[in-house]
Parts: sequence; C-alpha cells; structure tokens
Amino acid sequence: MLFDALVPSSALQLIGFADVDAFRPIESMEDARSIPLDVSNFAAARAVVSLPACRIIVMKSFARILDAAYRMPGGMVILSMTDDLQVNANGMDLDARFFVALRGNEECHFVEPQTNHYAMIIFSPGLKDRGWFDHADDLRAYVANRPALLHTRQLLLDILRTASVQPFLFETTEAAAHLQEGLLLALDDLFRIEPPSHRSASVQADRSAKLVQRIDDYVAAYPTAPIYTADLAGEFGVSIRTLGGAVSQVRGMSLHQYIRLKRLWATRARLLKGGGATVATCARAQGFHHLGEFAAAYRATFHEAPSDTLARGRQTRFSAD
Repeated sequence: MLFDALVPSSALQLIGFADVDAFRPIESMEDARSIPLDVSNFAAARAVVSLPACRIIVMKSFARILDAAYRMPGGMVILSMTDDLQVNANGMDLDARFFVALRGNEECHFVEPQTNHYAMIIFSPGLKDRGWFDHADDLRAYVANRPALLHTRQLLLDILRTASVQPFLFETTEAAAHLQEGLLLALDDLFRIEPPSHRSASVQADRSAKLVQRIDDYVAAYPTAPIYTADLAGEFGVSIRTLGGAVSQVRGMSLHQYIRLKRLWATRARLLKGGGATVATCARAQGFHHLGEFAAAYRATFHEAPSDTLARGRQTRFSAD
C-alpha cells in the first residue's frame, strides 16, 4: 500500500490515526471539519514533506463529509494517488480522471463515500507564477492527461520515499530544489489541458453549495428548533425540490438525514466535554426531544451508547485535571 514502505524521518512526517478524535487536531490547524460516515471502520494516515516553495501532503482519507475553508495565496493542487477515487466536490462528482486546483480563498464542501488516497500540493506565495491558475477564489476541476497524471503520481511517491530513506538530501537547498523542479515540470504538463466546458453544471453546483451553506448556518443558529422542509424552503425562497436536490447533490443524502447527522455530531462533541452535563441536556440542546429515538440513532451512528461517550468524556477531563 501507499504508506507501507515509508518510515518517518527528519524530512518526512508520517502519522496514522486510529479514530476521529485523534484526527481532529490536524483539522483544527487547517480550518477543516469532517463528519465521518463510518465510525467503526475509521482509519486515516498522512505523510508530509516540505520543499523550498511547496508542501506535499499525501492522505489516506476516510468516508466523510468534509468542509474546508481554504486560504491558498500561492495556490493548491489536489490529485488522486490511486485509480479508485470517489468524491463529490462542491456538488460535482469526480473520479480519478480529475484533479482540482485553487488559488486564493474558498469555502469548499466534499463528500467522500469511501477511503481515498490523494495528494495535496500547497505552493508558497513566493513561487513564480507558472500560469496554472486562471481564476482566483474558485476551486476548478480539470480532466487530467493520463500519462501526465501517472508521471506526477510517480514523482510524488519518489519524493516521499527519498524523504523517508535519504532525509539528508532535504537539508541541502540544491537537492531539494532539484526534486521540486521535477515536480513543477510534471505539473506544467498536467495543466496543459482545458477545464471541462460544463459551465451550466458548474453554476448549478455552485448554487447548491451556497444553499447548503445557508442550511448549515441556520442549523447552527437554531440548534434546538425543529426544522421542517417547507419552512426552510420558504425561509430561503426556494422550492422544496430545489432544497432537497441541493443537499442530495452536495452532501449525498436527504435533508432530514443531513440535519440529523449534524446534530448527532454536535451532541457527541458536547458529551465528550464531560463536566456536569447529562445525556438528556446534551441531546435536548441539539433538538432531540424524544430520547429513545435519539439513543437509537446515536448508537447506530457511533456504535456506542451516549452514556458511554459521556463517561469517557468525564474520565478524560478528570485525568487532565
């Protein structure tokens, strides 16, 4: 597998995560928020290498909903490292044929229905403009030239392996710059294509993503209020069909399922804080007033009772004190 031949070194940061709570600190540093879709089979890993003008992050992800507030003044490229990638990005279904690029700032929404392996290449603002990013503040998807994609993948793997077994090479500017230049040239080839011309589909996906963001804001503002589809559609001035279609396109589930999942995760976060809270007060604070149904939904999602989560949160807090 991708990480099997790697060992951490002074040039390669390599971390595995056994559960989502161990993964959270990484996200908090990068202004990202994940909701796992399969807690019982959670596994993730991350490898990081720094070059003079870019940082390479290779991820083994997990089935999840991901919101990320990207701040990329120098630009960013994300590409698949295997041929089985499945992801929805801002309402667009992408597979391993695509790569995405962004320079500037954008709120991005992803759904990964499965484990994916991909690379993020984040560029320094000081890197000379190579004409890759035509539009600022806009995540764009491109169909990759297959040979260029395979070549870029191989170079990324070579850089990871070199950082693992020959970290001293990264201590000299000349050697690190040589590795970087090979990667930049490969990306030049990758960008020698035109973005897909499905403009209307892109516009619709953007509208759906913005509508889902309004739903997220509404749920956060009214955590205990019952939410009815007709009322929410009226609040936003759209049809019920448009509202449900937007959530299905961007999040891959119904509006009801999505809101319930968000509220379950908010309840879990409160339970893990421990303290003097009870399961009932934590559940009601997120709009769950039928505690039997809440407990069943919680167990089905997290494979433990809410009381077990609360006890673990109290124990962790007690140990920290």
